[in-house]
Amino acid sequence: MAAQSGAMAEEGPRSLQALSAVAVSRSMAALEPDVWALPGHLLRALLPLLSVFRLERAEAAARRAGLSTQPIWRKLWDDVMKTRPTNWESITCWRKKFLETFFSNVLHGVLDVSSDWRLNDHHFSPLLHSSPHVTQLTLCNMLQGAVELAAEHNQKVLENLASSLRILKFQHLLSSDQSIRHSLVLVLHRLIHHGSVSQVSMYSWPVPDTVLLVLILSMSAGFWRSGNALTYHNSPCGLCRGEGETQSQESRQEQPEREWSDGEHQKGSPRALEEADAQAEVNGWVTDAGQNSILSGLTYCSLENEAWEKTSIKVSSDHTSRQEGSPLPCFSEQLSHHPPLRKSRRRLKSAVGKKRRCLRRSRELCADLDDLYDFVFAVAGEDSSVSLDQNTITEGENTDNWTSSCTGSPCCGHAGCKKRGGSVGILSLKAAHRFRSVSTLELFSIPLTGDTCRTLSNLLSSWVSLENLVLSYNGLDANIFCILSGLRALSRHSDCRLRVLRVSDVFSHMPCMELVHCILRAFPQLHTISLSFDLKNQLERNRPEGNPSCSDMEIPDSCLEQLELRFPREPLHTTFLLPVLKASKSLQQLSLDSARLPSSWELGRLLQALKEYNPNLKKLSFHDVNLADHQKEVLLLLQDPILQEISFSFCRLFESCTTEFLSEIVNTVKRNSSLKSLRLPGNRLGNHRLVALADIFSEDSSSSLCQLDVSSNCIKPDGLLEFTKKLEGYIQQRGGRIHFTHLRLFQNWLDQDAETAQEAIRRLRAVCSVVSDTWDSSQAFAEYLSVM
Repeated sequence: MAAQSGAMAEEGPRSLQALSAVAVSRSMAALEPDVWALPGHLLRALLPLLSVFRLERAEAAARRAGLSTQPIWRKLWDDVMKTRPTNWESITCWRKKFLETFFSNVLHGVLDVSSDWRLNDHHFSPLLHSSPHVTQLTLCNMLQGAVELAAEHNQKVLENLASSLRILKFQHLLSSDQSIRHSLVLVLHRLIHHGSVSQVSMYSWPVPDTVLLVLILSMSAGFWRSGNALTYHNSPCGLCRGEGETQSQESRQEQPEREWSDGEHQKGSPRALEEADAQAEVNGWVTDAGQNSILSGLTYCSLENEAWEKTSIKVSSDHTSRQEGSPLPCFSEQLSHHPPLRKSRRRLKSAVGKKRRCLRRSRELCADLDDLYDFVFAVAGEDSSVSLDQNTITEGENTDNWTSSCTGSPCCGHAGCKKRGGSVGILSLKAAHRFRSVSTLELFSIPLTGDTCRTLSNLLSSWVSLENLVLSYNGLDANIFCILSGLRALSRHSDCRLRVLRVSDVFSHMPCMELVHCILRAFPQLHTISLSFDLKNQLERNRPEGNPSCSDMEIPDSCLEQLELRFPREPLHTTFLLPVLKASKSLQQLSLDSARLPSSWELGRLLQALKEYNPNLKKLSFHDVNLADHQKEVLLLLQDPILQEISFSFCRLFESCTTEFLSEIVNTVKRNSSLKSLRLPGNRLGNHRLVALADIFSEDSSSSLCQLDVSSNCIKPDGLLEFTKKLEGYIQQRGGRIHFTHLRLFQNWLDQDAETAQEAIRRLRAVCSVVSDTWDSSQAFAEYLSVM
């Protein structure tokens, strides 16, 4: 309170009301119920004098009195955080913004609550009282935040987060020891499996710890052991203890011994296939908790039976009873290090007996392992056409041949697409017990190895709650086919919800259109596909341009509504795009970025196809596509009666245009009453062309244009002012009736005459919403010279 009094003394003499407010603020513990009943004008003077604890409790009373606490929370942000938040213009609730950031800073130890008297209230528990306002949380580095949340004294904090948290992010993670990972398990189990987290995002992990990565992925997918095996401070998880007991009873009822006769082993028998799939399992365990990879610590027991290609793999330790059908990732590279199976006609029961003896021995060896590694994946083949008699694998055969389905592509014609002796067996996860899972998974700048991709593929194959999948700069290369295998298996679930797939990377393993074909064949239910690649890889550069290997295969009717393609400077062959458009009758948005148009004929063919196959197309975008020589096609697009939004971004539209072409553009837009948004950034408009665009809003115009983007167009302040005056004149002629509402002016040369620019923007804001920035035009000097 001394700091509070000192701050007030600096402000000079105060009125009696202000002094009374100070006295009341110091006795809030006793006076709080009466204070909330004060009239608004008294409460207004008191609110800025309250601590964070009291201010948060005053929210309801302030609302009843018709007062807003937003200015107070904003001042708190400025005084305590001393930074300007990103996208601060869009912040609608400074109370939530402050408390959410405050929680994160205290959790990670970067904010001292004693630094400001408003934070230093003995009634105020920083983490406990701010946690209900946290909807987004980032854990980073050594996961110190997870360790703190898992501490026993923060149990109530974790419960609050389970109700409020929606987005959980991991950033710049480092390798961690087993105790830290155990804390992370407790946090993820509470926040995801028994909480409200719907999105998990991971960022910037150049050398990922495979143990940690697989742990986060598997728990995000809802896979973990039975609840009574997961302890929280030496006690079973109370929220899933009952589930675990029920599951154990069901497991005991489902394990009667089965005697198989030779007649049940006949080729293609449905009963044989089903029972082999249920019984044949291989058990392994992690032998060293300190190893860098969870994949490298697996030890396999030999299982000699005739259904090897239909086996499932399971990781377990001594603290968890074996649960049949629990999930485990596919590790084909690990299998290749073990002896191949010999010919055998033994009964499956005998094989299972050996497996159980091996499991008992492994438990003796691993008796001291922590429960952390006791999560389970199951891999089971679903291709019922595989006969049990295909088990006659000779000594010395490479096991990679019959486990290649993990990495196989769903597209014919590529290496790895076909399994030895037949088609790809799509793999899926079959779990004995499954918890709640997230609906959005995002991986940014995290290299994914082949083993990690196979693990992710297995998780995806039954992740029915997943709605959005974002894989950005993961170095997938050929492993994209492994991901597609999982997606194809997922698409077979009637209740799968995946609708958005976004993939971006430095190198493209194959042409963009070929990959689109493969994705749509694997998962035709997708609503959004976004592919973005910077460069072709060396193998792709050496391929002759022409027919992709899967272009002849028919694409099933899809649910695609949005298609975004960023090409690695490769030509846009409409021959390969047309089948996609034809199969996507519901397409509403199409974006083409960095594509090369071989000829005007190709672009004309594309426009004709859009008109024929996609009558619902509303948004069309070209970015970094040279349209300087395609003026006729540009005019055809601008007069399309269906399109509502058109974007020509950095397309060199006016590089060599004539006055007639500009006039035709203006007249075409004037006659188009369906076009709502026109984006022309980076097309070298300059002053005189910008002024000409004002004619779109003339008195004789039937245009309904609402938004115009002229960013990065070498516009100077005098040109903008002339455009403004011309626009004001047309508005006056039309009696103020105009649809124009938004103008974007980013990265123009408005700093050359700040006074004129400010006048133009001020007058424009009386007409529409203007979005601009302060940009140093000296960065564009080279472009200015090229225009001159």
